[in-house]
Amino acid sequence: MSPPALEVADVIGRHGEAFLQKYGRFITRQQRRVMRAIVQCRTAALGGHLYQCSSCANRVPVYNSCRNRHCPKCQSLAKARWLEARQQELLPVTYYHVVFTLPDSLAVLALRNARVIYNLLFRAVSQTLLRIAADPKHLGARIGFFALLHTWGQTLMLHPHLHCVVPAGGLSFDGERWIACRPRFFLSVRVLSALYRGLFLHYLNQAYSQGKLQFAGDLQRLIQPQAFSRLVNKSRKKKWVVYAKRPFGGPQQVLDYLGRYTHRVAISNHRLLRLQRGRVTFAWKDYRDSGAAREMTLDAEGFIRRFLLHVLPDGFQKIRYFGWMANRHRATGLELCRRFLGDVSQPAVTQLKDWKQRYLQLTGNDLSLCPACKLGRLVPVQILLPLTSLIGRDVIRYDSS
Repeated sequence: MSPPALEVADVIGRHGEAFLQKYGRFITRQQRRVMRAIVQCRTAALGGHLYQCSSCANRVPVYNSCRNRHCPKCQSLAKARWLEARQQELLPVTYYHVVFTLPDSLAVLALRNARVIYNLLFRAVSQTLLRIAADPKHLGARIGFFALLHTWGQTLMLHPHLHCVVPAGGLSFDGERWIACRPRFFLSVRVLSALYRGLFLHYLNQAYSQGKLQFAGDLQRLIQPQAFSRLVNKSRKKKWVVYAKRPFGGPQQVLDYLGRYTHRVAISNHRLLRLQRGRVTFAWKDYRDSGAAREMTLDAEGFIRRFLLHVLPDGFQKIRYFGWMANRHRATGLELCRRFLGDVSQPAVTQLKDWKQRYLQLTGNDLSLCPACKLGRLVPVQILLPLTSLIGRDVIRYDSS
């Protein structure tokens, strides 16, 4: 895959200072760090190594990655490492993909309360799936699954939702057998939606009464209990969207899905089309019109502002495991599942030795091959120290001269 002509780093590098002058007092220290990391990623600012070709003596500098989880350039290798571990955990059953969305009226609370609101979302969704699956009227089993948080829509507006990947069945509560779902049916989305709504609003009221929520700007009115109660009651009457996508055909389809979704950032560099006269144009899919291809143009500061809406709090885990798939139960749970399903073989796992091999598998490009002569191998000959940034504490770009 050829590198994109335009990157998020280009937009922030050219317009980041103007953005900070306009919105600097509203953004967090974490968002500033993300801006800095994206611009400096794979540049001389972070240092690296100088490589020399064993055949033609051509020299190539290779700069370090920022490794920030919000950087569009730093996700492929992290994804490959994560997928290697997941390969060993797949069961020979159908897998379901269930999505839980948060209504827009409540999503705005995450602007100042991201950690609280997203934790409530994980809690409500996990309890919903575990309780309904445990009910003998539905499945009557202990299920295991993982949930992945996405906070964006195609146009980069705030749209928090959880993607859940669930095996089609679970363990009996006596631990003696596997209970399979009905063919091509997991759980009733109508029942899931009703319980999910009730649980989330219950946990939200608890957070409010315990003083865990902050309100600013247009949301300051919600400090008053009556105003907050009106918001909750209004949200209770809304439709809470829960939908089950078509089940995966097999373990390989699960891996293909995971590869596309788990390490996404709000927008990939390949969706960026143009940066002209201070305006950014990017591609998006209109799912209200059968996924029709569209283009959207925003001023650069507005684009950066939307991108930063999706920066997660430090240390926040956006992929979480529940039921028998939770970390403390996973090894035992998988052993039981495999025994009851008659799966005695472990999936073959390709052990990739280093990041260059992972990159070759993902892109087809051999980073050890000289780009000039295409014959020699690149050998490291010198460590390149990071350059000192020459712009103040809100470093957005650096001077490499």
